[in-house]
Amino acid sequence: MAVVLDPVLAEVLACPAPDHGSLRVGTPEDPAADALTCESCGRIYPVEDGIPVLLLDEAVTPNADGGAESPQT
Repeated sequence: MAVVLDPVLAEVLACPAPDHGSLRVGTPEDPAADALTCESCGRIYPVEDGIPVLLLDEAVTPNADGGAESPQT
């Protein structure tokens, strides 16, 4: 199910990383994913129960070969 965000909230949300950018709904592989992707650094943040989890520790980070690295636990 795709994430549905209030348009005002969508405008103010941004990636918390130093190289932050605006966030878009979904992932590059799945535009309907329950996630938000930074348009600048490519980090993917989960959306749980309709709430974006904008924590760097929870983000999936893209790696050099185009894949992604899961958050460390």
